[in-house]
Amino acid sequence: VQLVESGRGLVQAGGSLRLSCAASGSSFSSYAMGWFRQGPGKEREFVAAVSRSGGSTYYADFVKGRFTISRDNAKNTVYLQMNSLKPDDTAVYYCAAVPGVGRRVGVHEITNWGQGTEVTVSS
Repeated sequence: VQLVESGRGLVQAGGSLRLSCAASGSSFSSYAMGWFRQGPGKEREFVAAVSRSGGSTYYADFVKGRFTISRDNAKNTVYLQMNSLKPDDTAVYYCAAVPGVGRRVGVHEITNWGQGTEVTVSS
């Protein structure tokens, strides 16, 4: 599966941004999907995951209540709606197929990454 992230932007603290990840292939609905991020000088980290149907989601503590992950299987696309953005959210954001939902997925569990999309939050 090829993954292409989009939605990069520069926003002020408190603002919002929506990221998209388009997947190629007919098996998109067979995979749980997740978003990860890598801030400047930081390790890549898990952000959120959504189940194959979109009915279940899981978030890292630092985005709970601010970010919403969703998917549209008809469009082979997963989204990340980011609200109340903080400067600490500045990072390159990546999507990936994940093993499941309900826990924080380790970066080492991912074998296929998109190119990422850059988000910068100014104070």
